[in-house]
Amino acid sequence: MTTDNDKSESTIDLREQVRKGYAQIAVTGVLATATAPKGGGCCGTTDCCGGLSAEDLALQIGYSANEIRALPEGTNMGLSCGNPAAIAELKPGQVVLDLGSGGGFDVFLAGPKVGATGRVIGVDMTPEMLAKARKNTAQYRKTTGLDNVEFRLGEIEHLPVADESIDVVISNCVINLSPEKSQVWHEVARVLKPGGKVAASDMALLRPLPDTVRAMVEALVGCVAGAVMLEEYRQMVMAAGLTDVELRPKPEYVAALAEFKDPLYERIAASLPPGTTAADFLTSLDVMARKPQ
Repeated sequence: MTTDNDKSESTIDLREQVRKGYAQIAVTGVLATATAPKGGGCCGTTDCCGGLSAEDLALQIGYSANEIRALPEGTNMGLSCGNPAAIAELKPGQVVLDLGSGGGFDVFLAGPKVGATGRVIGVDMTPEMLAKARKNTAQYRKTTGLDNVEFRLGEIEHLPVADESIDVVISNCVINLSPEKSQVWHEVARVLKPGGKVAASDMALLRPLPDTVRAMVEALVGCVAGAVMLEEYRQMVMAAGLTDVELRPKPEYVAALAEFKDPLYERIAASLPPGTTAADFLTSLDVMARKPQ
């Protein structure tokens, strides 16, 4: 029989696995594991996909070359599975919150979109990522002439942000990593202003993964093992009180990783039933919803 204490310990363990994995990525640029010493998936390295670099991956999933070139050096660590700032259609003057902001990739892209009258707040639970983002802020200010971004240490299940203070919440390949996804969505609803919206890129399942894949630690840190079925995802967002929920599967992300022989996805493929591929089970996902007025 599973007790509440057992669940609590499991949640803490999973969160620590993710924290340690992303701390390693922040410091070394790669996620090294016993089974994948040179990297564990493009949600976890700067050059992990055979011939697909972090810049190549960003181009594949919708970022422009000009956007990438304008970023502070080292900001793009190949951790994206979509372009949430683009689907959010950000406007000058908005206050934006990025969940799991890492080295600041999407924060620095969102900053110029909201301009001097707007603000972008990044929240991340990994001190090493936070240090990297704050170091990158000086270059951002110099390049853009803007002083409109900040980074806060915190967990996305317990956001260090006031109620109804945010116009737009964005997130990129992070929410699926949380062991308490429903709590994350309730926090999103709490911090959004009435009429505010969320535009997230995430991973989801088209069909259940084999237990062997879900058990891989590098699959968890690589934005795979924590993914849930599409309908479960929709129900979580709606249960938080958000409306106008739209889920758009984007198979090109998984297809790109498979094509360029990403180490994590090759391991996943070896554990799947014969005749199937990772794209039969996994998809990148654009998630859009609003908080009612």
